[in-house]
Amino acid sequence: MNQNLDILITEESIRKRVKELGEKISSDYAGREIIAIGILKGAWVFMSDLVREIEIPVICDFIGVSSYGDAAVSSERVKLISDIRIPINGKEILLIDDIIDTGFSINFVKGYIKSMNPAGIKVCVLLDKPSRRKLDIHVDYTGFTIPDRFVVGYGLDYAEKYRNLPYIAAIK
Repeated sequence: MNQNLDILITEESIRKRVKELGEKISSDYAGREIIAIGILKGAWVFMSDLVREIEIPVICDFIGVSSYGDAAVSSERVKLISDIRIPINGKEILLIDDIIDTGFSINFVKGYIKSMNPAGIKVCVLLDKPSRRKLDIHVDYTGFTIPDRFVVGYGLDYAEKYRNLPYIAAIK
């Protein structure tokens, strides 16, 4: 392990919670199909594990946005980097993100997706950092609530590094 990191959430804890989230989502959407839209780049590891725990039909797509660049603090300006490729009009959408802190990124994506007239939108995040929230955003499914520390691992990065860690760690 890197000596500059404090493990906050273990690989085993993540695995257990992702399974629970998959069961809850499957129950909530029983008998329906959903389109899971992962917010790149951070959500891809979480989304990969989560959709394998969902027991209803799932179509997957991705949207890319950026508000950090190589910084450790959100710029609060969100820009679209890559768009979804499948039509979502009239479909049930599950937005999947790695972390919600200020709320600017998920608010931007949710508004953008809503403009395409889906039947409904729910939000699932691995990590919630409520102490940093600047926008009032409803999250339907949350993996873990964490303190105000900069975290990496399990898809989350710092300057594109650490995404491959199987746990969530805070940079010291």
